[in-house]
Amino acid sequence: MNTKTVACLAGDGVGPELMAAATRALERVSKLHQLELDDRHLPFAGEAVTRSGHPLPPATRAGYRDVDAILVASPNEPALDGVKADLHLAWRVARVQLRVGGDIVVVGPVGDWANEIAISRAFSCAGSRHGRIVCVGDSPGWCSAVAAQTARWGGLEVEEVGLGDVLVRLRDEPRSLDVIVTESHLVSAMVDAAAHYAGSPSSVAHAWLPDKGPGVFAPGTSEPDDVAGFGVVDPEGMLLTASLMLAEGLKRRSASRTLERAVGEVARRRLPHDTRSFTDAVIELLPQTRTDVEHFDEVA
Repeated sequence: MNTKTVACLAGDGVGPELMAAATRALERVSKLHQLELDDRHLPFAGEAVTRSGHPLPPATRAGYRDVDAILVASPNEPALDGVKADLHLAWRVARVQLRVGGDIVVVGPVGDWANEIAISRAFSCAGSRHGRIVCVGDSPGWCSAVAAQTARWGGLEVEEVGLGDVLVRLRDEPRSLDVIVTESHLVSAMVDAAAHYAGSPSSVAHAWLPDKGPGVFAPGTSEPDDVAGFGVVDPEGMLLTASLMLAEGLKRRSASRTLERAVGEVARRRLPHDTRSFTDAVIELLPQTRTDVEHFDEVA
């Protein structure tokens, strides 16, 4: 089996419950796809303060530097900014689960200096999905980078459109969109618009990635800590984050699609979103949503 190491930063509050749901689902989907995961649980945020007096202690920082991916269950913790600052992040990606089924991926650079990296990754992502990409941006450097990747990736359906056009399509025909790549100053607004028009804040998974090395993966939103311990935390966003980590962090796209399809199917059934029953339903569906295209992982 191929072994990958994941640093798990649960934090406190609802974080441990969400991380437990994610690791349960990851363990099951990994077995289906001949992948062995080594979960490295590290003190983070409030949990770390209780143990050592610091939200991001040296042992935690050392622990996530040599892993394949970093999974975070507490996206609103200020300590997350410290994790990002430790890494040479270049681009970001968000996956938004659609209410009508399927998903949209939004990609962008963390700064204008990383335009070429982000555009290259977006085209690669589109090539592994449905072969459609929408490019939103008008600066000269951006347009030249898009033109270069368009020439390199023959066979993809490439559109260059304005922000207004994309917003209309997100509202009226979200399933016509597959991968959207946009300039750094528009990424957050694009993700928010996709969640508002086509999904929901709880159906968004975020990632910040370097050109090389481990990326950081976190859900788009988190429930207040006063519901912690009651088993009512909605794990949908965290499970979608685990799926995104499989695809973009561990390069196991087939395993990612297996998990993502199971989460989407359970969400569409409108079953209770309490932590245990939702996660159990997802795990039960995994054999049915399995995608046996392991050779595509190597190409990606």
